[in-house]
Amino acid sequence: MKVVYSNGTVDVAPAEEELHILRHSAAHIMAQAIQRLYPHAMFAYGPANEKGFYYDVDLGDTKLSDEDLQAIEAEMRKIVKENLPIKPFILPRAEAIALMESRGEKYKVEHIGDLDDDAVISFYQQGDYIDMCVGPHLTYTKGLKAFKVTGQSGAYWKNDKDNKMLTRIKGIAFPTQQELDDHLKMLEEAEKRDHRRIGKEMGLFMMADEAPGFPFFLPKGMALKNALIEYWRELHTREDYVEVNTPLIMNRHLWETSGHWDHYKDNMYSTTIDEDTFCVKPMNCPGGVMVYRSSPHSYRDLPLRIGELGLVHRHELRGALHGLFRVRCFTQDDAHIFMRREQITDEIVGVVHLINEVYEKFGFKYSVELSTRPEDSMGSDEDWEAATNGLKTALEKLGLPYTINEGDGAFYGPKIDFHLEDTIGRTWQCGTIQLDFQMPLNFDLEYVDEKGEKQRPIMIHRVCFGSIERFIGILTEHFAGKFPVWLAPTQVKVLRVSEKFAEYSEEVYAKLRAAGIRCELDDRNEKIGYLIREAQVVGRVPYMVIIGQKEMEEGTVSIRSRDTAQTETMSLDAFLEKITGEVRNRI
Repeated sequence: MKVVYSNGTVDVAPAEEELHILRHSAAHIMAQAIQRLYPHAMFAYGPANEKGFYYDVDLGDTKLSDEDLQAIEAEMRKIVKENLPIKPFILPRAEAIALMESRGEKYKVEHIGDLDDDAVISFYQQGDYIDMCVGPHLTYTKGLKAFKVTGQSGAYWKNDKDNKMLTRIKGIAFPTQQELDDHLKMLEEAEKRDHRRIGKEMGLFMMADEAPGFPFFLPKGMALKNALIEYWRELHTREDYVEVNTPLIMNRHLWETSGHWDHYKDNMYSTTIDEDTFCVKPMNCPGGVMVYRSSPHSYRDLPLRIGELGLVHRHELRGALHGLFRVRCFTQDDAHIFMRREQITDEIVGVVHLINEVYEKFGFKYSVELSTRPEDSMGSDEDWEAATNGLKTALEKLGLPYTINEGDGAFYGPKIDFHLEDTIGRTWQCGTIQLDFQMPLNFDLEYVDEKGEKQRPIMIHRVCFGSIERFIGILTEHFAGKFPVWLAPTQVKVLRVSEKFAEYSEEVYAKLRAAGIRCELDDRNEKIGYLIREAQVVGRVPYMVIIGQKEMEEGTVSIRSRDTAQTETMSLDAFLEKITGEVRNRI
């Protein structure tokens, strides 16, 4: 792919940058199409990103319909067909401002005002469209071959809620039509799997205007959540974790000591109690530290693995809220491990094995990323180097391939992130392991070593699910609501052919319930075909037990799986053995 840089140089784009350049060029072509159709439009930012590209536009009072978006895409195709050259040029600051003012681009003028006084501004032009940009871009518009305008949303100028709300017009572009078609097919499948729709159909959770961003879990959703928590507790008991529960609200001074107040206060909720400021916890870690500090420790106590299913609250902008994926309160399956320096590698290896076991249980593949020191970090260079090397050593001991994400660590330490891949190829960041030398220092944590001398422990922060609520959303879309038997909110639905079989149906239902199976009896006076379809398609119930004349006379049950149209007749005891085995073995 040939591209043109802001200095006029034409070259072949590096392979790893081709997609970004293609999408960035698509944003310019879309802006030109918008300008042709809406001459009064003023343009803000128009970048490429991992999801495609977008442009934030001030359209005044104009509201766009789906038909308008289609018209923008059609105009883009005309511009591509015209094969306009994309040419760069450079202007000094004063001339750049004058050019943008002459074109009525007040947002571009403000953007230039944010740059250094001696800045030289680069522009790209295609036909009558001029955009301020550092590039690079395609050399001709015809280089954009496969693209689509996908939607619109609102976006504040400079992401500041006090600024004007602009229209964000979004699109996607790929080098080939086949790649675009595959992506659109994936989006279509993702829409079918949307956890918000499935969650409503299955009665898992709800949202309310009275509590934006705060999910309500309904009875079936709680059954699912509790099954996950039971699994979590079983694993952590096996791995010698102890479980604690720490307060939801704690004094501001605690958060100042931990460093969260300086680095995270804009995302924290606070209140006044007894004329002092208290914070609703956005993280569990300071509470875990308080638990450790509550009693003296010897080297024999370490490693000490403390787990907590803690409810945390974080302020998110209302426009960013999205089902269970982005909420304002969630349950974090935290654990904090306190250890000696020589135990770092073994503890990280143990956590990785645990996280791997969890993800394999759900059929997830994953990739690993090591995030290093951010600019707003706390602590010494030596501690950061030791912490980063500790994570690297553990990953290399495991033989796990990983990529480096420079500067994206937590403010108190580097971290390992696990990115899951679901059944339709999307990735999700869930598990994380953070190595922390700073919080034990800030809270003056100690243990007594073999010589009777006081030493400073090292701390690991880690999660497996991440947010349990978000993980439920991911699982819902991963399985399209067809959860494995052990996890399914309703594991069995008892369906009777008619009222004549009510007594035997109730007997079967009672025995299933007594065996601990999450079971429902559908005794509505509807045709059996309708009841089966509803249980299978809407409820996504793993097993339907069908009761008719033959089953009642012979003391048997007919079993139908949600994934097949076939029924199998067996004794109730045989079915109980089958399903309890699947639940016990988490199949």
